[in-house]
Amino acid sequence: MLAANVDSVVVTISASIPLKNARIERLLAVAWDSGAKPVVAVTKADLSDDVQAFSADVSAAAVGVDVVVTSATTTEGLDALTSTLDGTAVLIGPSGAGKSTLANALLGEDILATGPVRSADGKGRHTTVHRELRPMPGGGVLIDTPGLRALGVADIGAALENVFRDIDHLAGQCSFRDCTHRTEAGCAVADAVVAGRLAADRLERYRKLKWESDWQAARSNVRAAKERKRRDKAIARDQRAMYRFRDRQR
Repeated sequence: MLAANVDSVVVTISASIPLKNARIERLLAVAWDSGAKPVVAVTKADLSDDVQAFSADVSAAAVGVDVVVTSATTTEGLDALTSTLDGTAVLIGPSGAGKSTLANALLGEDILATGPVRSADGKGRHTTVHRELRPMPGGGVLIDTPGLRALGVADIGAALENVFRDIDHLAGQCSFRDCTHRTEAGCAVADAVVAGRLAADRLERYRKLKWESDWQAARSNVRAAKERKRRDKAIARDQRAMYRFRDRQR
């Protein structure tokens, strides 16, 4: 649980470090699963050698999502990002992505603490260690969150359809409704990979995220079943004890 009752989720991706598509897709899956509207904010645009190319790569991974290039230093893209936000917005992303710096820029003053990142890999030092909610000058509120080192997913099937809209669209053209997109004849997804219309590594990331989601969901169901069984046994045990006590009183 990162935040509750949010309307917009701003996924922050720093343009100053190499892009990790799997990270974007995972964060977007969580954002879509929350029911809020996801937006990708490319931060630290002033530190990138080619921010336009970087932004294009981000857009390729964030299908169907607004991608806004921003810089807290030059104020680039701040108005455009603000215009995409509705109601309560939350910033999420890895440590060092510039969430708190971006939040200060959007709030119009240096309220939240910020810190430097390691020059070797661009990772942050967890300057933000708690969640903080602040009113925005033009209305609405903004929530800053600590950096995420890892983020698990569970039972996000519907969200995956949004994150991987290109794959979902192709899957609708497969010959079999339960196609696994591996060895089946008439698989539109596999054909798209062969034809170069779909990147093989994107399909592999989809498979891994779906497997993790299904595995965690199944694990949760097993735990729930065990808990129900334990509860039922406790009720039966209490009933037997009550009957024995009642029989002794006769």
